[in-house]
Amino acid sequence: MQKHITQITLIKPDDWHLHVRSGAALKSIVGMTAAQMGRAIIMPNLNPPVSNATQAHAYRQEILSALPKDSEFNPLMVLYLTDNTTPKDIQEALDNNVVAAKLYPAGATTNSDNGVTNITKLYPTLAYMQKLGMPLLLHGEVTRSDVDIFDREAVFIDEILSQVVHDFPELKIVFEHITTKEAVDFVLASHDKIAATITPHHLLANRNDMLVGGIKPHYFCLPILKRKNPHQSALLAAATSGNAKFFLGTDSAPHATTDKESACGCAGIFTAHCAIELYATVFERQNALHKLENFASKFGADFYNLPHNTQTITLHKQDWVIPANYPFANSTIVPFMATKTLSWKQLD
Repeated sequence: MQKHITQITLIKPDDWHLHVRSGAALKSIVGMTAAQMGRAIIMPNLNPPVSNATQAHAYRQEILSALPKDSEFNPLMVLYLTDNTTPKDIQEALDNNVVAAKLYPAGATTNSDNGVTNITKLYPTLAYMQKLGMPLLLHGEVTRSDVDIFDREAVFIDEILSQVVHDFPELKIVFEHITTKEAVDFVLASHDKIAATITPHHLLANRNDMLVGGIKPHYFCLPILKRKNPHQSALLAAATSGNAKFFLGTDSAPHATTDKESACGCAGIFTAHCAIELYATVFERQNALHKLENFASKFGADFYNLPHNTQTITLHKQDWVIPANYPFANSTIVPFMATKTLSWKQLD
C-alpha cells in the first residue's frame, strides 16, 4: 500500500486529445485546460473541419487569442483527414507546424461526416506520413449499421487497424481514447510506434453509470462507455501500469446542456474543468500515485518527440464539490461528475 499522501507536485501535464470548439464556446472553456496543461493536441472536427494548413493556422490563432493573459499554453494543431487528403496537404501541414493528422471514420462521432469512408483511399497519404514521421491519430471504430455500438472498437482492430499496422510498419499511430480490453491487448502486443490515450471518464465510469436508474446524457460519449469487466478493469491496469505506450488524453468534449439533454443528445463528456484531479483520483484508487507523472507529463511528450514541460503544478488533498454547471457561450455546460466530491484539488 502507498503511504498517505497529501500533496503531489508534477511536471505540468499535457493533454494529447482535446476538443475546445470555437467562438464563444472556446472562450468559455479553454482557460480551464490552460491552467492545468502545458500543451494539448487540438481536435480538428469543427464545422467545417480543419482540413488544410491555412485552416489549422487560423484555428491556432483563434485559440491563442482566447487564452487568459500571460498564459503559456501551447495548442498543437492537427489536420483532419478526408478521402481527398493528399501527400501535398500533409507536407503543407508539416511546414506550418501541424504535428499530426486525425482519421475519423465517416459518421463515427461529432462533426465526422467529412471523415474517411475507406482507409485504403488514403494509403498514398499514409505512406507519405510514414516517410515524414507524422503521427496518425485514430478514432478507432467502424460505423457500419450491422455492427453493435459496443463492438465497434474491437471490429475496427480486426478489420482495419491490424492491416494498417502491417502495411505501414514505421508509421506512428495513436489509438485514441481506447475503451476495451481488446484495444489494450492490441497496443501491448504491437511495436513501440503504436501508443494509446485513455480518458478519465473511461477510467472512472462504465455503462452502468450511464444506464442504470435512467439514462444519464452527460455520460454519453463515443466510443461509448463499456462494461466494468473486462474493459474498464483493463483500462485501469494499462493506465497505471507504468507502460509508456499509454498516456493522458482527456477527449474532453464540451456541448451545451440543451444539446446533451435532448431527444438526440450529443456525444461527448466534458472533463477539462478538473482533468488532472480526475486522473489523480484514479491513480490513488489504484495505489499508483507515484506513476501519475509519467502518464500525465512524460510518456506523451516522449512519443511525440517533444521536451517535457519545465513548469510544475501542485495538487493538494482537499475535498471539494464539482459545480452543477459552468457558463458556456450563451448557455451552460454540465461537467463530468457534476455535484460530486473529489478529494484532490490543484493549488492556484
